[in-house]
Amino acid sequence: MSSIRAKLVRSMSSAILRRYDAATLDIGRIRRQTAWLGKLQLTAFGVTVDRDEINALHAEWLTPKTRSDGKLLLYLHGGGYIVGGCDMHRHMVSHIARAGQIQALVPEYRLAPEHRFPAAVDDAVGVFHSVLKMGINAHDIVIAGDSAGGGLAVATLLALRDAGEAMPGAAVLLSPFLDATGSGDSMRTRADVDPWFNANDLPVIAAHYCEPHQKRFPLVSPVFADVEGLPPMLIQVGDHEILLSDSKRFADLLVAAGIDVDLTVWPEMYHVFQMFVGKIPEARQAIDRIGDYIRSSFN
Repeated sequence: MSSIRAKLVRSMSSAILRRYDAATLDIGRIRRQTAWLGKLQLTAFGVTVDRDEINALHAEWLTPKTRSDGKLLLYLHGGGYIVGGCDMHRHMVSHIARAGQIQALVPEYRLAPEHRFPAAVDDAVGVFHSVLKMGINAHDIVIAGDSAGGGLAVATLLALRDAGEAMPGAAVLLSPFLDATGSGDSMRTRADVDPWFNANDLPVIAAHYCEPHQKRFPLVSPVFADVEGLPPMLIQVGDHEILLSDSKRFADLLVAAGIDVDLTVWPEMYHVFQMFVGKIPEARQAIDRIGDYIRSSFN
């Protein structure tokens, strides 16, 4: 059973998000609103924020007081590839950085529909290369992301592997968006319990990001990828979200390839519930587990 606070947040957020229709969405307005709301969120205590430009992209370094030198969390924000950025994710990522005792880097990759696939992948790979040039070892990097950022994190790993390059030592995915075709069973089985999303909205969001014939490309929909050679991963997903199958199917691929994967399906939780750290206990519990995983990745 979810907590009372989680139920309250679920009800309040659903009342807001269900007002939006993806087909008529004013993307510019949503970007301004999410950025404004993000600025109202507090950064985790003891975490400093430094703004930078990396690979011609705005980025932020989130640095906790206690951290492991030479280790980095490269965090790719979610937002359906059309919204999101440092303001929207600073709160959650700062808590993850503190829990993992690791410095985090959050780049603002180019967004669709102005910049369609593969712009986001190119940007993420470019940031990774820039970090390596700073002297950080590839194996000392944990790449992470939520929702579309989770899909982008996997796409980045696939691009690096296909190029024969060194890859991060581990990955963390939160409610990852891994199937632009929307072919997972949960699109149907969780349609009545997902408080935020309508399965009919997914094709609209995907159309902003890629061409119809690209939806099954591995770098767009990693559930169709060959995952051989990818690093160990932690995946957290809510049981009450239409993207549940994305995580389960991808975890099955990893297991079949002999890759260590830690998949947790949180009962009655919704999409990227970790964003509500400080508001619901489940978010704190999940982030503490992420912190443990990050620290153990370097042992």
